[in-house]
Amino acid sequence: MKKLQLYINKLQKTSYLCNLIYLIKQKMEILNKNTTIALASDHAGFALKELVKKELLAINIEVKDFGCFSDSSVDYPDFARPASTAVANNEYSRGILICGSGTGMSISANKIKGVRAANCWNKEITELARLHNNINVLCLGARMIEPALAFQLIETFLNTEFEGGRHSRRVDKFE
Repeated sequence: MKKLQLYINKLQKTSYLCNLIYLIKQKMEILNKNTTIALASDHAGFALKELVKKELLAINIEVKDFGCFSDSSVDYPDFARPASTAVANNEYSRGILICGSGTGMSISANKIKGVRAANCWNKEITELARLHNNINVLCLGARMIEPALAFQLIETFLNTEFEGGRHSRRVDKFE
């Protein structure tokens, strides 16, 4: 009986995640189809990066995968740098970088002139980072957040426009 209850609980959790991902995919359908994404991860973010890539491609968003290409240990700056440079050079409209905590990728990305990266862990911080800081690179911690939340943050990142106004003056000072 206990095994049956554990199995039912597992099914309920799986069903919940599937429904959540479906709802997020539905919401992401409204994205501007001209959005292009530079995507990269280190070994800790590899599995989540692969899920993100699959879902973005499924809704016809162009994705360039800058690596890494396995869960073998690598150094995150080696993947953050080329993806961030591509965003800074306007080859891609936005970037998504994933590592274990999101912090290493964020630090690496922000070394590139023209990149405004933020390590985001909830919807509010993601929305504010777009509204007020005009981030063009979203950094996620694969060890810190569940995939369902990652998809919500990506949807917020891609669908929230920069507010401009008084924030423009501040963002201009980044350069």
